Amino acid sequence: MKRAFAFTNYLKMNLLLLTLLLLVSPSLAQTALQRFVTHPALKHASVGISVTDLETGRSIVSHNGEQSLTPASVLKLITTATAVETLGENFRYKTDIGLDAGNPSRILVIGSGDPTLGSEAFNDDLHTFFITVADALRKTVPGNREYTLYVVDNLFGYDGISPEWTWIDMGNYYAAGAYGISIFDNSYKLFFNTTDLNSCPKILRTEPEIKNLTFQNAVTLNSTGRDNGYIYGIPFSNERAVRGNIPSGRKEFSIKGDIPDPGMLLGKTLAGYLTRAGLNIGNVETARMDYLKANCISERKDQNRIEKVLCTFVSRPLKEIIQEVNVESNNHYAEHLIRTIGRKSRSDIYDDALEAGVTYVKDFWTSKGLAATSLQMHDGSGLAPQNSVSPQFLTDLLVYMYGRSEESSVFFNSLPRAGQEGTLRSFLRDTRLSGRIAAKSGSIGGVQCYSGYLIDGRKKYAFTVMVNKFNGTRPQVREAIEQFLLGL
Repeated sequence: MKRAFAFTNYLKMNLLLLTLLLLVSPSLAQTALQRFVTHPALKHASVGISVTDLETGRSIVSHNGEQSLTPASVLKLITTATAVETLGENFRYKTDIGLDAGNPSRILVIGSGDPTLGSEAFNDDLHTFFITVADALRKTVPGNREYTLYVVDNLFGYDGISPEWTWIDMGNYYAAGAYGISIFDNSYKLFFNTTDLNSCPKILRTEPEIKNLTFQNAVTLNSTGRDNGYIYGIPFSNERAVRGNIPSGRKEFSIKGDIPDPGMLLGKTLAGYLTRAGLNIGNVETARMDYLKANCISERKDQNRIEKVLCTFVSRPLKEIIQEVNVESNNHYAEHLIRTIGRKSRSDIYDDALEAGVTYVKDFWTSKGLAATSLQMHDGSGLAPQNSVSPQFLTDLLVYMYGRSEESSVFFNSLPRAGQEGTLRSFLRDTRLSGRIAAKSGSIGGVQCYSGYLIDGRKKYAFTVMVNKFNGTRPQVREAIEQFLLGL
């Protein structure tokens, strides 16, 4: 009898404790929220927060959860989630090479939008594509005639950048265009000698070499050691302006810009490899001029057909590509993904691939039961300041990917761990949440956002914190966000 009484009291005490925890936890979260939104660095900011329990679906904290705010690079969560849901984790890009069915003296390179050709992202040999293709054609193509090389890079059309990107970004490596053919991350290095303190830094060369590329050099020197140099220019133009300042006293110092015409550079580079392999290569052309000529023609015929594929170069699987996007915040890969999604939904190469991708994204998530009315996408990377989305939509997407998606583990594992890797390497380092948050960060001028998962013992949350137009410094805002998350 005493045992039964004691057990009953034990159950009552535990029930009371559980009730107290349920009552106290929300108040603790609200305290953390109040402390965050009243932080001096956020006095004039627009702040949106959404935190949801992954197990119960219960809202833990919400503040302006439905307000559309600029997401910066956390938009990549939407792009990568849609890509892996639509294409599958094992999707691979394929670049086919062979002889033209209508002209056996013309070698075709058919681009599929692969952003990984010659990419530095995976520490592979940057020239593997060229070596592989040259070796395959050396063995299969007759060497007793002259060939032209025609690069079919028209899959996404030639509007390779978002119309909403700003001039301050265009021409720089992080705003590289996305086309049916990509090479070397569509970026190059511009090298300077900065040892002469009495003159502008001297331009030495570009790597890779891009012939006919010219620079208006207005770069100055600094003594801070910081790289504040920027390259400005529009796609397919060989004129570039270089401004800002770079460290003095260096025999070689480099900044990065975007390759104006990646298809042509790939063609010229491949022609060199094929020549060294014993083939006689004449003209090198891309599909761009033919594409532009046919733009106003109602009846268009695809005349670029390979009679027999002689070589196919295959990319790494999509799960590795989205991991690169989310861990390193790779804009270039993200822009190819949104266009790949768009071209899958609309196969006509004269349909705007970016616009098609954006439309597909909204329709896709609406079909999954998410309210996508707050989402306004103008690219796949988050670089456009006009992008907007609500914290609630991002959190709802995270909840879906965690509990309902067949690609749940692939998506979760694509995110960097706080305090350990990628763009979150210094975030929450040396705190109890180091390694316990997997999230995407986002920052452009006046914007700081984080969105992802907090897995800490029994706490399993999806969260989004968005701050726009803050008046404090970025380090102050980051620290305030860290303290809020620790307060959960």
